[in-house]
Amino acid sequence: MTAVCTDFILSNSTHYVAHVPSTVHPGVVKYGSYEYDDGSLYIGDWNERGQKHGMGHLVLPDGSQYDGTFQNGLFTGLGVLAFSDGARYEGEFMQGWFHGHGVFWRSDGMRFEGEFRGGRVWGHGLVTYADGSNGFPKNEGFFQDCRFVRKERCAEVVLRAQKVAHLSRAQADS
Repeated sequence: MTAVCTDFILSNSTHYVAHVPSTVHPGVVKYGSYEYDDGSLYIGDWNERGQKHGMGHLVLPDGSQYDGTFQNGLFTGLGVLAFSDGARYEGEFMQGWFHGHGVFWRSDGMRFEGEFRGGRVWGHGLVTYADGSNGFPKNEGFFQDCRFVRKERCAEVVLRAQKVAHLSRAQADS
């Protein structure tokens, strides 16, 4: 893919480099990087309104990083969000929130594999502690607003969450 590169300065002395690929994905008009006044850095695809749109890499001021898809400026689709404290989420996003299937690891090694809604554990899933146990009784079932509500077998949901996490990782690594 050949690209045309233009270099220019935006207000507040922020440097922006835009690369316009010869072929672009639907809705994507530019590829480039932008450093925000707060220290955030975005490298990736942009839409015609100047919003992050398509594949991108975002580094936040605290060191947290997101690799994945954006839609109209928000995390949407598959992505990996690595927090500066060591926590990590791999999975589906919608309008900036964990939403759909995915895996969330806390910095202490505990993880949740299952369903999320609006940035919260909400739906079926499985908790696994750092020692590899699932608690007693096993913390597998239905969760609502991050609270365990009822015990249910949900192996299919856990498997789907693992698959989505794997796809998110593979996309972020490419």
